[in-house]
Amino acid sequence: MGARVRVGTASWTDETLVKSGRFYPPEAKNPEDRLRFYATQFDLVEVDSSYYAIPGERTAAWVERTPADFTFDVKAFALLTGHPAAPRALPRDLREALPEAVRAKKGVYPRDLPGDVLGELWARFASALLPLDSAGKLGAVLFQFPPWFSPGHQSLAELRALRARLPQYDIAVEFRSPRWLDESHADRTLDLLRAHDYVYVAVDEPQGTPRSVPPFYATTNDRLAIVRFHGRNVTDWARRGASVGEKYDYLYAEAELREWAPRARELADQAAEVHLVFNNCHEDKAVRNARQMAMLLDVGPSA
Repeated sequence: MGARVRVGTASWTDETLVKSGRFYPPEAKNPEDRLRFYATQFDLVEVDSSYYAIPGERTAAWVERTPADFTFDVKAFALLTGHPAAPRALPRDLREALPEAVRAKKGVYPRDLPGDVLGELWARFASALLPLDSAGKLGAVLFQFPPWFSPGHQSLAELRALRARLPQYDIAVEFRSPRWLDESHADRTLDLLRAHDYVYVAVDEPQGTPRSVPPFYATTNDRLAIVRFHGRNVTDWARRGASVGEKYDYLYAEAELREWAPRARELADQAAEVHLVFNNCHEDKAVRNARQMAMLLDVGPSA
């Protein structure tokens, strides 16, 4: 295993994690202190808040609060992956530039936005990542596409366009539609990602539902491979009305983590760096499992 393997969680600010009182010390009372502490435990974090709003100037502060060898993967803003967003999630000037009927919507989709507004969102998101990139702390930009984003002419065009929109960054792609990895599409999907130098994101998630993406792993980029662990809470994963907290409320058993140890080592033989991200962010479950995985692989800040 010659590659660098980094293990971390999807967010250091999760409200249920903070409230649990089982990870941060009592003196870590604000986001700055929590990030500093988090970076003593892990050398990787996925920024999940960027899915809900473009982070803006906060990224420069994140650089200052973490060691030189720390890495941030950043999740793309919802509207850049075809998900809806509340109008209030847009920067104020762009929100005010929307037609009144659009501003009144509970949630807007990319198709609801004027082309210049959508273009400005792409530009501001790219600009927000510059401090991390300049400091050598930006890992990949994660594009997690929704379940309705399935193989077809439009979706393929959107995938191809990502490189032109963010030419300077490593782009990672996670599919929530299992059709991308079925027998008819898997090879073509991986070939497309390789052709555009994108990182394929493997997932561990509940199986047995119509939306279950298989735990298929592969490398499409010789610089980076990523695996995201969503838990195996099959009861709530596809249940209509289940909250985000309910879907990801799962603690992996050590035996389940051990299933991925040889896979991680195999990925590490194929890419220069491997990121293992725990997204079962309910209370302290993600950090507990991330610590376990780091110990199994003998990696991390203290390794």
